[in-house]
Amino acid sequence: MTADYPESRRDESVVETLHGHQIADPYRWLEDADSAETRDWVQRQNAATEAELSSYPERAWFQETMTAILARPRAGVPVQEAGWFFVGRNDGTQAQDVVSVADSLQALLEGGRVLIDPNTLSEDGTDSLGSYTVSPDGRYVAYGVNESGSDWITFRLLEVATGAEVDDVVTQAKFSEATWLPDSSAYLYLHYPAGGRSEGTETKALRGGQLKLHKVGTPQAQDELILSFPDNDRIFIGPEVSDDDRYLVITISEGTDPHTRLWVYPIAEDGRTLGEPIKVIDEFEAETAFIRMSGDRLVLSTDLDAPRGRVVTSDLDGNFTDLIPEGQGTLQAVRGTSTGLAVLSLIDAQPVLSLHDLHGGNARIVPIPGGGVVGLNASTKHDEVFVGLSSTTDPTASYVVSAASGESHALPELVPAGAGFSSPEITVTRRVEPGREVPYFLISRADLDFSQPRPTLMWGYGGFRIPVLTDYRPGWPAWLAAGGVLVITNLRGGGEYGSSWHDEGRLANKQNVFDDFIAVGEHLQKTKVTTPQQLAIHGRSNGGLLVGAVMTQRPDLFAVALPGVGVMDMLRFPLFTVGAAWGSDYGLPDDPAQFEDLLAYSPLHNLREGTQYPATLVVTGDHDDRVVPLHSHKFMATLQHAQAGDGPVLTRIEVNTGHGFGKPAAMVASEWADLLAFAAHHTGLQPES
Repeated sequence: MTADYPESRRDESVVETLHGHQIADPYRWLEDADSAETRDWVQRQNAATEAELSSYPERAWFQETMTAILARPRAGVPVQEAGWFFVGRNDGTQAQDVVSVADSLQALLEGGRVLIDPNTLSEDGTDSLGSYTVSPDGRYVAYGVNESGSDWITFRLLEVATGAEVDDVVTQAKFSEATWLPDSSAYLYLHYPAGGRSEGTETKALRGGQLKLHKVGTPQAQDELILSFPDNDRIFIGPEVSDDDRYLVITISEGTDPHTRLWVYPIAEDGRTLGEPIKVIDEFEAETAFIRMSGDRLVLSTDLDAPRGRVVTSDLDGNFTDLIPEGQGTLQAVRGTSTGLAVLSLIDAQPVLSLHDLHGGNARIVPIPGGGVVGLNASTKHDEVFVGLSSTTDPTASYVVSAASGESHALPELVPAGAGFSSPEITVTRRVEPGREVPYFLISRADLDFSQPRPTLMWGYGGFRIPVLTDYRPGWPAWLAAGGVLVITNLRGGGEYGSSWHDEGRLANKQNVFDDFIAVGEHLQKTKVTTPQQLAIHGRSNGGLLVGAVMTQRPDLFAVALPGVGVMDMLRFPLFTVGAAWGSDYGLPDDPAQFEDLLAYSPLHNLREGTQYPATLVVTGDHDDRVVPLHSHKFMATLQHAQAGDGPVLTRIEVNTGHGFGKPAAMVASEWADLLAFAAHHTGLQPES
C-alpha cells in the first residue's frame, strides 16, 4: 500500500494569518468529532488500516502473544485504610481489574471479598475504575467511574462491610478522588461546571475547576463551594487531610506547571468544620508537596533551592528547616510511616527506597529490586509499608516492609492462581550517548546474538517532569520475546534528574528533547545495534508529539514511526479540553515568541509534500478528551497527502476508548499486537516461536 488512501477532503479556503504567518488548515473539519463526515472518515480509515494489517504474517503471532500476556493473572499493591485491606486483582479473564477487601492482610492474601467489580459497569468493558477512597470510620468507600476512557468522573458510594450500594451519586468531576473529612460525613472533589463536552468526545476548552464539599445523603445541588479561581481556568486544586486530622491541606497548581502554592484550612474538633485558609506558600516559586505532620510543623518535599528535591519541615508561615537535604538521588515520592518517612528516589533512572526517622536520620535502604515503583502505600498509623515494583517484562511484584525494622518480604499470594505467558530472560544495559550525554537503557533477550544489527524499538517521552524508567508496558515482553531490541530513553524535559533536567527540555528548550532522541537513534546506529532500516520509534501523548516531531525532522533516520494519542497541532492545542494547561511545557501560541518556537516543531505544520516519511501507524481513541483525536486525524490526513515514500501511513482509531487508561484487556492486547506487527513488518523482525 503506497498511495491508495481513503479520500480526505481538503478545504484550501481555511487560511489564517497568525503573527505574520499564513497558516493553512485544510483539514479543520476533522476537529468536529461528531459530524457525519468525520465519522465516515474514521470508518474508512479504520477499514483501510485493517485491510493492510490483515495481510501481515506477523500479526497472528503478536495477537496470540499479546493475548497470552494479558491473560496472565495479576494483582496490584495493597492499601490499608480504616481497618480494611484492599487490592486490585485480575484472574486473567477479566476486562478490568476488580477490587477485593478483607479485614486483615492474611485474609486478603487468602482471597478476600470482591467489593468493586468494574466489569459490571458496561457491556463492552470500557467503563473503568479511576480511584477509590475509604471514609475514616471505615463505613463507606467512594469510587470514581470513568466512562469509555474519559477523564470525566462519576463518584458512587458502597458500604464496605456489606458491599451494598448507597443512593448517593456525584457527577461532573475531573482530576480528583474523593477526599474525606475526618468525621466521615462528607468528602471533597474537584467539580467542573456543565459545558465543554458534546455527545461523543469533548472538543471545547475546559472551564475552571471548583473544589466542592459533598455531604453524604444530600443532593449534589447542595454541595458547598470551598475554593475556586474563576479568573483562571488553568488552576488545579488538590485536597488532602493531614494525618492528625487538624488540617485540610490544599495544593494549588497552574496547569501542568509543577510549581505549587500550599494553603491549609484548620479543621475544627467536630471533624467537619473548616476555618479560614492559612496561606503557607502563596507564590508559584517551587514544587512543594505535603507529606505529614511532625508535631505542629508540616513535613514537605520541595525543590526550592534543590533541583533534585529535599524534605523540610515548615511552620505555618512557610519557614523551612531541612530534614533530608538534597542528595545524589532525585526525589520522587515521600510517604509518612509509623516511625517517620519512606522515601523513593531515582539514581540514574533506577528506584531506591529508604526509610528515615522524623529527624531525617537513621536512613536505611530497603533492598527491593525493580525497574519502576508502581505503588508506595504507607500510613502514620500502621507499621506496614506496601511497595509495588515492576520490571520491563512483568507488571507488579508487591512487598510489605516494616517501617520499624526495615525488613521486607514479597507477597506472591496476592496474585490469583493460574498460568500464562512466561516472560523471556532479559539483559538490561545502561548506556550514555556521548555527544549530548543522553542516558538510555538497551534491553534485549539474554540469548540474543548481536553479531549483526537488530530490529529495534525506541521509546521516549521527554516532558512534564515525568521520569521514564525500565518499568512494564504490555508490549515490551512480546517485542523482546520476538527477538527485537528495546531502547528506553531518558530525555531532557523528563523527571529523571530533577527540575533543571526538566527545564532543559521545555518552552524555548523543547527542541532539546527531539535532539536527544535523534542523538540516541544515531548512537544506536554508530554502535551497530541497529540500522535506519531496522529502527522503529514509539511514544504516547507528549511522547506521540516527540515521534511526530522527530519523524518530520529526520525521516531518514527511522523505518517506522508509531505516534500514539499525540499532540500534533501545536498552534491550536489550547482550544480543546485541558490543552491550555500544557502551556507550562509547550508555551502558548498567543505569545508571539512562543508561537515561533511551536511552529518550528509542530508535527502537523512541518510535514512537507514529496518527502519520504517512515512507515507510520498513528493510534488514537475516539473518546480521548485529554489529547482529543483531532490531533491525530489532521496529522494523518496531511501525512497521507504528503507521503512520497513506499511505506504505508495509516491510522488506527479505537472506538469507545480515550487516552489509554481504563482500556479493557482485550483492546490493550489488540492495539499492542497491531503496533508491534506493523513495527516488525517494516523493520524485518520475524518473531521467533
